Amino acid sequence: MRILQVINSLATGGAEKLILDTVPKLNEGGTTCDVALLDATPHSFLKQLEETGSCKIHTLAKGSVYSPKHIFKLRKLFKEYDLIHVHLFPGLYWAAMAKWLSGSKVKMVFTEHNTSNRRRGTLMKWVDRWMYKKYDKIVAIAGEVEQNLQAHLKAPASKFVRIPNGVDIAKIRNAVPKTKTELDIYESHRVIIQVSSFTEQKDQATLIKAMAHLEQPTALLLVGKGPKMDECKMLAYELQHKGAIHFTGARYDVPALLKMADVVVLSSHFEGLSLSSIEGMASGRPFVASAVPGLTPVVKGAGVLFEEGNDKDLADKLNKLLADSQYAKEVAIACKQRASEYDIHVMVQKLNTLYRALWENQN
Repeated sequence: MRILQVINSLATGGAEKLILDTVPKLNEGGTTCDVALLDATPHSFLKQLEETGSCKIHTLAKGSVYSPKHIFKLRKLFKEYDLIHVHLFPGLYWAAMAKWLSGSKVKMVFTEHNTSNRRRGTLMKWVDRWMYKKYDKIVAIAGEVEQNLQAHLKAPASKFVRIPNGVDIAKIRNAVPKTKTELDIYESHRVIIQVSSFTEQKDQATLIKAMAHLEQPTALLLVGKGPKMDECKMLAYELQHKGAIHFTGARYDVPALLKMADVVVLSSHFEGLSLSSIEGMASGRPFVASAVPGLTPVVKGAGVLFEEGNDKDLADKLNKLLADSQYAKEVAIACKQRASEYDIHVMVQKLNTLYRALWENQN
């Protein structure tokens, strides 16, 4: 069985990280799984996937993912594969149109990674419904994702299959922590970390503001990059957090950074099923997150939730964790137990089961 994973690029992001982690493991199970990128810009995840040598990587262009030319390039590729698995917009549209124009009967799967998007509630919903109909199955990574998309599409429940995202739990737990010296952090400082892209979806600003309310000397590591980074750097400068906040950019050593921290945070406006949240909980550190769709169901009862956008509430939660070591330990243990439910090997097994069922039905 030959499977093609289609995604916009391999820039840093949750869906992109999923491709990096799952494709080598899918190929270990005897499946031939390759990747097609709408944008072949050499981001860090692309380099890492190339280094594994686990798959063929088709690079369709270098630049805009919104060019309709991708439709015709994908149409040619589809002839080589038994099943197409698409991630993210606009690949969602281009792959659907490629199948329609070619008249191909190849089976198609789309993974919905978020609880909402800007197309919903607009006239684009009618275009969405046509496009999604071209897919044989829609993978929803969480209950809220499935419920919201089903309502948006007016689609039957049989169209969906729920497969939660997974992470390599063992890799995170076995990581050797970085030292504070390596990151130019004073030994006397506590360390808080957030790993996420700097986009409209994320909310690093609230975490930056919360730093002013912390009762102990603390350093903040913001790992990732994106269009909102400069804005966050300006906010940190205006609040006179010079030296306390470290913008690290994209990093290859995230597990080691997580293990170095005292507390892991994900401040966000909404999520699908965040890989960063699972990695944070798996690290053995207490995890704090915004009480928003996509995070609340995963974190509640294990980690600590704070009111979205409320820097004072976030600071109160952080101060308690930093001051009470026993409480922090209890939260960390609960987080590790919750993270174990999202092991990547479980996810890969479920994907293989789905692929096999669709392929056998086709043949």
